[in-house]
Amino acid sequence: MNTEATLAPSNLHSPRPGVAPGVRFFDAHPTPDDLRAEVLAGLSSMPKRLSPKLLYDERGSQLFDAITELPEYYPTRTEIGILCDHGEEMADLLGRGRVLLELGSGSSLKIRILLAALEPEIYIPIDISREHLRASAESLAEHFPALAIHATCADYSVPFELPIEGDREGLAAFFPGSSIGNFEPEEARALLGRVAKLIGVGGRLLVGIDLQKDRATLERAYDDDRGVTSAFILNVLERLNRELMADFDLKAFVHRSFYNDALGRIEVHLEALSEQRVQVAGEQFVLAAGERIHVENSYKYDIAGFHQLAAGAGFVPERVWTDPHRLFSVHCLRVEAC
Repeated sequence: MNTEATLAPSNLHSPRPGVAPGVRFFDAHPTPDDLRAEVLAGLSSMPKRLSPKLLYDERGSQLFDAITELPEYYPTRTEIGILCDHGEEMADLLGRGRVLLELGSGSSLKIRILLAALEPEIYIPIDISREHLRASAESLAEHFPALAIHATCADYSVPFELPIEGDREGLAAFFPGSSIGNFEPEEARALLGRVAKLIGVGGRLLVGIDLQKDRATLERAYDDDRGVTSAFILNVLERLNRELMADFDLKAFVHRSFYNDALGRIEVHLEALSEQRVQVAGEQFVLAAGERIHVENSYKYDIAGFHQLAAGAGFVPERVWTDPHRLFSVHCLRVEAC
């Protein structure tokens, strides 16, 4: 797919040379992050921080895929199991043969399960990464040759237009992987509010939510014995060395993950093993021995708590499915007001 379309309605049904059959590519031209400014601001703050988005360069994405296959990391396989067990019920609620949005073009296995059950008229995967989005859409087109795929490059954390014409009320959306747990609760509520506006009154959202559970299970999931998670987190420093001419010594830092009971979240940090003086994009930063750089949060919810959060964004719960051990949940929410 070499030709990019805009989101203007006049372009929606025009042939796109170079696009795989069944796939159209629409570009909302999301504003690129100012990597240098964002990193320098984060390292100048107290405590120091880095955006979790920095974790997902090409190498980081490969490492995360490896994490999802680890025995300690239950969320991916558990959510897939729930989708396999209850896909037909989910399709009954979401409505077959309609329009399905996916926020973030993630696990192809998850969306294939849902597409097979729903058989939507149009599938709209939404992702900020153009190349990842193209590859995912191409792959799905091979498996679902009759499906109209409107791949949309956009940042779903800010408002944007959908590449469809006509009535937009009552659409269906899929937000898997408990990705909403990476947002602060108020940010998560705002995001849900934007999704409600996208799919309209009567629309339904299928969303994966990691549940609160014992500390040991949570901490094992974010700090595996093989060190894959550590490599994933440390890779962010390698990325800064490469892209911002930094000089982090990866051997001088260690990955720390722990559950914060008071806030109900896993916190992921990089800790300096000794005092460090680091150059990043021409600026110098000093880290004391034991000082941490906060990289990521992953909030865990109970079912009632998540329903309360969703209610603040105009959703009402219709159904929730969990695995037998109640590790993970998938919720069907309906837009009551937006």
